[in-house]
Amino acid sequence: MMIRSIATLLSIVATATLAWAGPPFTTDDPEPVEYQHWEVYLASRSFHDKGGWSGTSPELEVNYGAIPNLQLHLIAPVTFVAPPHDSRRFGYGDTELGAKYRFVEETEFLPQIGTFPLIELPSGDRERGLGSGHAQVFLPIWLQKSFGPWTTYGGGGYWFNPGKDNHDWGFIGWEVQPEVSSGLTLGAEIFHETTSEKGGASNTKLNAGAIYNFTENYHLLLSAGHTVQGPSGFQAYAAFQVTFGPEKHSDASKNSGEASAPGLPYLIE
Repeated sequence: MMIRSIATLLSIVATATLAWAGPPFTTDDPEPVEYQHWEVYLASRSFHDKGGWSGTSPELEVNYGAIPNLQLHLIAPVTFVAPPHDSRRFGYGDTELGAKYRFVEETEFLPQIGTFPLIELPSGDRERGLGSGHAQVFLPIWLQKSFGPWTTYGGGGYWFNPGKDNHDWGFIGWEVQPEVSSGLTLGAEIFHETTSEKGGASNTKLNAGAIYNFTENYHLLLSAGHTVQGPSGFQAYAAFQVTFGPEKHSDASKNSGEASAPGLPYLIE
């Protein structure tokens, strides 16, 4: 009974600290989906540490450019936990909602800057280790700058993580990626997380990943990494992404007097 209780607690902690972010990396960027365009991911995440395996299989992520500079976001995951000395459990997990807003556009000298607040709704079954049992909120700031075929982005934020024996915790990370060809982008990131639980430990992870474009609309995203500081842990991500939206207007149609879409203004442009 004691072993079962400890295993359940570890699986809850693992589920509660999953940080959904910019696929295929944990670190996010400030660039929203284009106006009236969609990104749809069918993905799976895997995590392994002393509490066993956990993750999602599958999860559905949907991003939509609601107005210029503003993206709406949803993740609906099917979650699994597999503690080393307990039965495996599988079911719907915590739902993630968010809105990404870019308030500074990139210039020759300035990076683009944005924020991407997230809320994790406690829709998963906490007793079975499939959810945190509490609403969690993440408030970050993200920056991004491009130099030819190279793009680099990162930033950090703070998670509000209520609940008994839980701690609010911080995240900071940075990613670098070169576009190797028109169909392939490689990347690597390093990020640090402070502890999210009483008696826990902070950790730093290093990830490497790739994005392969089959066409303009179909993409494969992969990443994997391991801790380089803190308790040993492994994580991996794989997704098939579909992107679509209205065709861009030509310059001639833009100059024909068509009204532009309403949107949130940049603070710096």
